[in-house]
Amino acid sequence: MGIRIPEWIWADIRRRWEIFYEKAENLRQWLNINPKVIVGIAIASVSVLLIVMIYMLIPPKTPEIEVYEKQWYYDLNTAKLFTAKADSGVPIKAPSGPLKDGTPAGVRAYVFSYVQEPNESERFIGFLETIDPNVTEEELAAAKTMSGAVRWGRGKLIKTVEDEHWYRGDSRAGLEIVKKLSQLNDKGQEILYCPPK
Repeated sequence: MGIRIPEWIWADIRRRWEIFYEKAENLRQWLNINPKVIVGIAIASVSVLLIVMIYMLIPPKTPEIEVYEKQWYYDLNTAKLFTAKADSGVPIKAPSGPLKDGTPAGVRAYVFSYVQEPNESERFIGFLETIDPNVTEEELAAAKTMSGAVRWGRGKLIKTVEDEHWYRGDSRAGLEIVKKLSQLNDKGQEILYCPPK
């Protein structure tokens, strides 16, 4: 048994259709009297279409990656930051001299803040980085096929300033150190890298 639509609904639909048809007919007659309006609408439509097509054909502007001439380093003897050329590598000679075992005391430091123009007290060291002397060439070659974070961490040792031990950058503990930096702080602010001046 089908649903029967009441007659008053049909009457309302017919009345609305007649009103719509009457308005459409009035608009058609008005456009017949004023053909310049149709020409204007057509020109405007074609112009908008051309603008959209030109915009779609222009290649997107590639974002500029800022290259820093200097990087932060951390003196393991004095627990202080210093700067050096960005291509210095690690470990690097530190202002305080070598470690007790004779190796350079400078390691890479990743310095961050939660404000745009931080002063010294608003900056903090996210983690430290040095090379992993035990990594093999085969491991480095295999990393090229891995995900970004694992590939980045392969061949590196990282730790926070508070940690006593270094962790492989591609280990669970190493990746966790880096992952914590992607979290918002208590005020909901995102972390920002602080390049040296």
